[in-house]
Amino acid sequence: MITRVFLVRHGATPLTADDRFAGSSDVPLGREGRAQVERLADRLAAAPLTAVYSSPLQRTVSTATVVGSPHGLTPVLADGLREIDHGRWEGLRRDEVRQMYPEEYAAWERDPVNVAPQGGETGNHVLARALPAMNDIIVRHAGQSVLVVAHKATNRLLIAHWLGIDLRSYRDRIEQLPACLNLLDFKTVDQARLVLLNDVSHYDLAGVHA
Repeated sequence: MITRVFLVRHGATPLTADDRFAGSSDVPLGREGRAQVERLADRLAAAPLTAVYSSPLQRTVSTATVVGSPHGLTPVLADGLREIDHGRWEGLRRDEVRQMYPEEYAAWERDPVNVAPQGGETGNHVLARALPAMNDIIVRHAGQSVLVVAHKATNRLLIAHWLGIDLRSYRDRIEQLPACLNLLDFKTVDQARLVLLNDVSHYDLAGVHA
C-alpha cells in the first residue's frame, strides 16, 4: 500500500528575491508568490488529495489554503514543519551576515547540520521535529495522497534524509524553488521513492518566475 506525498514549498515572499534569511520570520506571500501558488492549485485540481497539512507560518498556510481549496480541504497545521530558525541572522541579507558574523557563517557553510547561528537551529534540530510530523502524516494516511506544504530548508533536509544523501550537503545538492512540487511514494515511513523533484513547470501557465 503506497502513500503519495505531494510535498510543496510555499510561494515567494517579499524577502525571497532579496536573499534574506527569513526562516522563523512570519512573512506573507508576495504578489508573485500568490501567482505561483494559484498556478500550482490549477495544476493539482484533479489530484486525488485526501488531506492538506501545513507549517503554521502564514506563507505556508496561505499556500496550502489556495491549493487545497479546489478539493474542499482546509489545512491541518503541523508545528514540526516550521522552517529552520536562523536566530540572530533572521531578516538579514546573506552578504550582511558574511560581514557581521564571518566565523559563524563559515562554520555554518561547512556543516549546517550541526552548526547554527546564535539563537538558531541546526539542521539536526529541524529533522528532529519535522520527521516525526511527516511519519505521523504518512501512517495516518496510508494508501492515500496528501499535500504537505513546508519550507526550503525543511523540505531539503527531509528529502536528503529519505534518499540517504549526506545531510551536510543538503544545501548544495537539493534545490527547492518557491511553490515547487515534489512527489514521493512511501511503502513505509522508511521506504521512500522520489517521483518528482523541485518541479515548477506550472510557472509557465501564467508567466511567473522563480
